[in-house]
Amino acid sequence: MKKKIAVLFGGKSTEHEVSRVSAASVLKNIDRDKYEVCVIGITKKGQWYKYTGDIDKISGGEWESDEENKQSQGYNILFNNEVDVVFPVLHGLYGEDGTIQGVCKLVGIPCAGPSVMSSAICMDKVYTKYVLQNFGIKQADYEVVNKYDYEKNSSEVIKKIKNHLGLPVFIKPSNSGSSVGITKAFDDKTLEEGLNEALKYDRKILVEEALNCREIEVAVLGNDEVKAATPGEVVPDREFYDYDSKYKSAKSKLLIPANLEEDKLEEVRDLAIKIYKTLDCSGMSRVDFLVDKETEEVYLNEINTIPGFTSISMYPKMWESEGKKYKELISELIELAIDRNNN
Repeated sequence: MKKKIAVLFGGKSTEHEVSRVSAASVLKNIDRDKYEVCVIGITKKGQWYKYTGDIDKISGGEWESDEENKQSQGYNILFNNEVDVVFPVLHGLYGEDGTIQGVCKLVGIPCAGPSVMSSAICMDKVYTKYVLQNFGIKQADYEVVNKYDYEKNSSEVIKKIKNHLGLPVFIKPSNSGSSVGITKAFDDKTLEEGLNEALKYDRKILVEEALNCREIEVAVLGNDEVKAATPGEVVPDREFYDYDSKYKSAKSKLLIPANLEEDKLEEVRDLAIKIYKTLDCSGMSRVDFLVDKETEEVYLNEINTIPGFTSISMYPKMWESEGKKYKELISELIELAIDRNNN
């Protein structure tokens, strides 16, 4: 008897559009001989629908107007325990931060990817730093900006950032992904503009020193037995790998393997596994690093617990380079979720 898998996509986060594209790729590659698939779309307003229409309508959002193939109250599928496993393709808030994982835990359905706690910590860039700095993981120096403090005395906050980190710096919402709301500041004007931009997405802001680095990514897979793919390298078409560079430009390059010596590739791979285990991740994650262009020192950038699954995303591509086909990867993630739920 086939296991029934609920694939969730969309959601209320700023990464809604990316989620749709990832979900369409997952739905086209999931093994239909092994699994019965139930598709659940969540609108930006938070409405849940069971969707039985054309997968090609998901990427561009046309599924929402496909009234013939939508059934309301799609969340009942979870609360009525109508599926065996949830496969969340919900990037960002409410999908990658422990929210949907908590719902699955509540109703007793295995959920692909890390647990509630791991998801919540990994989603929050500031708390990821707080945890990992106690385990000797090298990271860029940083300041944390709270919305209340900034609005109370912005000049003092800016002065503190400049005194500690200097310029340029990267400014990031603590709870956001796909480079949404991230800017690079070179002077007082762009620093102020960057802080105001980031505060549109979160009340807590991470400001990091700007390192002269290459961007290296590692795909990690497993529960207790963890493996990592050969690291890949992102060569952005602009100052840094922002949202447009990731999803709208054909000029950014993805190199697998990364252009590093074999011992450095192994160092990065081992470090990715250490970080994954330290944060008690399970199922999957993509660990992103910064490697100094001159010294080759390795710094953690961030960890993504629901990495991109589009046709050009690094996570499935890195596993493909190891000989693991997209369809096999999805099946393994489903079985890992079941295994984790039983242990």
